[in-house]
Amino acid sequence: MSKANSTSTRQREEEDEQGSAHGAAGEQLSTAPREERPGTGAGVPAMSVIGWVRWFWRQLTSMRVALILLFLLSLGAIPGSLIPQTSVDDMKVQAFKEQHTTLTPVYEALQLFDVYSSVWFSAIYILLFVSLIGCIVPRTGQFVGQLRSRPPGAPKRLTRLPAYTTWRTEAEPEEVRAAALAMLRGRRFRGHEVGDAVAAEKGYLREAGNLVFHIALIVMLIAFASGQLFKSEGGKLVVEGDGFSNTLTQYDDFKSGSLYDADSLAPFSFVLDDFVGTYEKSGPQRGTPRTFEARVTYAEGADGAERKGVIKVNEPLVVDGTKVYLIAHGYAPVVTVRDGTGKVVSKSAVPLLPIDNNITSSGAIKVMDGYKDKNGKKTQLGFKAFFVPTFAGHGKGQMFSQFPALDFPVLALSAYQGSLGVDSGLAQNVYQLDTSKMKEFKDKDGELLKKMLMPGEKLDLPDGAGSITFDGVEEWASFQISQQPGNGWALGGAIAAIAGLAGSLFIQRRRVWVRAVRGADGVTVVEMAGLGRSESAKLPEELGDLSAALVTTAPVAPAAPEKPDAADTPDGSAATDATNEAGSRPVQPAEAPAEGAEK
Repeated sequence: MSKANSTSTRQREEEDEQGSAHGAAGEQLSTAPREERPGTGAGVPAMSVIGWVRWFWRQLTSMRVALILLFLLSLGAIPGSLIPQTSVDDMKVQAFKEQHTTLTPVYEALQLFDVYSSVWFSAIYILLFVSLIGCIVPRTGQFVGQLRSRPPGAPKRLTRLPAYTTWRTEAEPEEVRAAALAMLRGRRFRGHEVGDAVAAEKGYLREAGNLVFHIALIVMLIAFASGQLFKSEGGKLVVEGDGFSNTLTQYDDFKSGSLYDADSLAPFSFVLDDFVGTYEKSGPQRGTPRTFEARVTYAEGADGAERKGVIKVNEPLVVDGTKVYLIAHGYAPVVTVRDGTGKVVSKSAVPLLPIDNNITSSGAIKVMDGYKDKNGKKTQLGFKAFFVPTFAGHGKGQMFSQFPALDFPVLALSAYQGSLGVDSGLAQNVYQLDTSKMKEFKDKDGELLKKMLMPGEKLDLPDGAGSITFDGVEEWASFQISQQPGNGWALGGAIAAIAGLAGSLFIQRRRVWVRAVRGADGVTVVEMAGLGRSESAKLPEELGDLSAALVTTAPVAPAAPEKPDAADTPDGSAATDATNEAGSRPVQPAEAPAEGAEK
């Protein structure tokens, strides 16, 4: 009984000793802060201000909390994509509020119409920023320390490691260790000789990729923040032959970040020479654009030389860091308005807004100045306009376009006179006609005067009030002019994040030890073992390849003669297997490591 107890106690001592050796061999395979590692919890903080502050900081800078904040930031962006935002389109926000009177007070209280500038979204953003910095700084310091240090020495018992193999060789221990060190370095392991073993390590790019990923996230956060604070974005509709100069007064609408300076607008201008659009004429994709481009002449600076350029969808014109995108296209009927005396009051191309994919368009023609009625009294004219580039023909359906190209243009007009309401000082939609203070022109049947016109035709107003002539059609293009200084950094951060994530997922950090000592019979015993940060099926396979390469320098020695059985010994006692100094069973020639590493 005492012998059994002694054996059990010895086994426990060996296991405890081996466990501590394994821990020393595997320490610092990760750059995670010590309080995040299993079994090293920080515990309950001291009930003091400093204790609670330390506990809160450790929680905030943990990787777990960083991932939670990143998830919350993604969730917070969902309402910003689904709900109209004031910073993007105030008109849509107003329309949404009118349609959803019950939800509007709730959305306003939660700041859902201004998600990206809301208090709660900014709080998540700032906490994530601080969390990532608090995570990265200590991990970077630890990783730099690991790069400057050498791999730790071999554990006492290599047999306890996940991947292990051993054999005997007639080569000298010093020769085996020198060959092992050269072989490992040739395979890009970082190694050195420690005592009777060679210690080597590989896979530092795993931790480097992890750090690059988190640093890239910080770069992206900074880029997005700077882009929102210093951005400028505006829209401009330009008819063929007209131009645009990059000043605030030229924009149809303009939005900028809170820290943007209007003096930062890049000085440039351009003229829309021609818009070219061609469309598929047959098949299931009939009407699909094939050519969709704006040809412009632009100049950089006040006295810059004129250059030709082409703006296509997703191929903007870049001038001094500002990008000009082509976002829409439509038609502008050219009309001439005359008064009762035949005098030309107005002649212009009036842009109309498309309402379907075939560019059926609607809008308003307004004559605000220069018109007098038959009594010589100044008044204003208004026409509701409906335009189709390809009309199906009289009696062949409703007034809708059959094709987006200008194959059969028709303009439908209805006429009004009175006050347009433009003198009230209130903003007015140029594409809508307010008829609340206007009177209809009547036809001979007493109905609203309206008529469909083809190019060259005119609509005569009753009682010698004048006429309006449909002269032809020009095309217009709508552009978005934007300046976002953080885009390049955001793109670079995204690419770095993907590369770092790939490295941290697919690169395994591992250590290999090769021990070569002289056995009791004078033959060198070689042991090889490997340890990875996590269990991997490739580690034993890699160890088998390394041992097979080392066998060429330290070949397997001939098998030792077998011991007689216990029944054949003079004293009748059982003989034990020969063991080397490392406690490993000698490998016979048939058990050469070329068959792979034993685990």
